[in-house]
Amino acid sequence: MVDWTVFTPADIERDIELFSGRTRQYIFISSASAYQKPSTHYRITESTPLANPYWDYSRNKIACEERLLEAYRKDGFPITIVRPSLTYGDTQIPLVLNSWEKPYTVVDRMLRGQKVIVPGDGSSLWVITHNSDFAKGFVGLLGHTQAIGHAFHITSDEVMNWDQYYRIVGVAIGVEPRLVHIPSDFIIACRPEEQGGLIGDKSVSVVFDNSKIKQFVPDFCATMRFAQGIRQTLAWFDADPSRKQIDSARNAILDHLIGAYEKGVRDASASFR
Repeated sequence: MVDWTVFTPADIERDIELFSGRTRQYIFISSASAYQKPSTHYRITESTPLANPYWDYSRNKIACEERLLEAYRKDGFPITIVRPSLTYGDTQIPLVLNSWEKPYTVVDRMLRGQKVIVPGDGSSLWVITHNSDFAKGFVGLLGHTQAIGHAFHITSDEVMNWDQYYRIVGVAIGVEPRLVHIPSDFIIACRPEEQGGLIGDKSVSVVFDNSKIKQFVPDFCATMRFAQGIRQTLAWFDADPSRKQIDSARNAILDHLIGAYEKGVRDASASFR
C-alpha cells in the first residue's frame, strides 16, 4: 500500500488504524526536505539527521516518520519510507521561485526578456530528478520485504548549480535568461512565506548519496539528464498552447522583489560615494 497524500501525524494515525494487519507493506512518501537544515555535511545519506526548523511541511513529515518507526518497532507495522527530492515530469518546470500551479510562468518571463530571480549567487548545488528515473527505484521497492523498516531517498546523481539549471532551460527555448541574484535573506525579509521553500529547501546545497537505493534495487540507475528531460517537458507545453498558463500574481511578486532589491542596491551604492 502506498499513500502519497499523508502530510500530518493525524493522517498517519488514520492509516495505522486502517491498514494494521491488512497490508504487507506500507510505503510512506516523505520528503528529502526533512533532512538537517542547515546541513553539517554537503553529502546527504539516509542517516543524515532529520531536522528542519524552517518549514512546517518538513517538520510534519519528520513527525510522520517518527510515528511510523514507533509503530514498526512496537507492533511490526510494515513500513518503508521514501524521501523524494525535487522531482518533475511533463507538467512541471522545476525552477526555484517559479509558480507551482502555473509553471510555464518562468519560461514566459525568459521568452519576454524579463528578469528571473535566482536565490543567492546562483552557485548553490542542487539535484533535480525526472519522474521516470524516480519510478525505477520506487517500483523496485514495491513488495520488497528487505526494505521493511528502512528509509530511502531516490534521486538523480546529476548535480548542478541553480545558474546552470536556468541556463539549460534558456538554451532549450533559445534565449539567454536575465538572471538576478538576490540573497535568500532579502527575499524572506520581504516575503516570510518563502522561508520554507528557500532556507528550508532549495537555497541550500545538497548532494544525495544514492548508494542505499542501489544496494536494495541493483538495477536502479538515473539516466535522464536535465537537459534532455526539460526538453520533453517543454515539448509537452508546446503541444497544447492552453497549457501555457501564466501566473500574473506570481509575476507581480517577482517584479516587486526585483524592483525592491535593485533599488536597495542603487541606494546603498550611492551612500558610499
